[in-house]
Amino acid sequence: MIETRKLNVQPTLSRPDDFYNALVEMHRELSEEQSRLANAKLILLLANHIGDKETLEEALRIAAEGLN
Repeated sequence: MIETRKLNVQPTLSRPDDFYNALVEMHRELSEEQSRLANAKLILLLANHIGDKETLEEALRIAAEGLN
């Protein structure tokens, strides 16, 4: 059976290093608790932007793969 995905997992960032650096910079002066909160807020903002339940559920499944 061929699995169809709604989630695009191919690289699409034109400058991924710039985004990574901005993400690191966002966390630079934060405590561990503030850093976790910032990550949670970022996830919720991006999830709201995506807005599609099936895509978000697929992202959750992919993110959890291999963690157990």
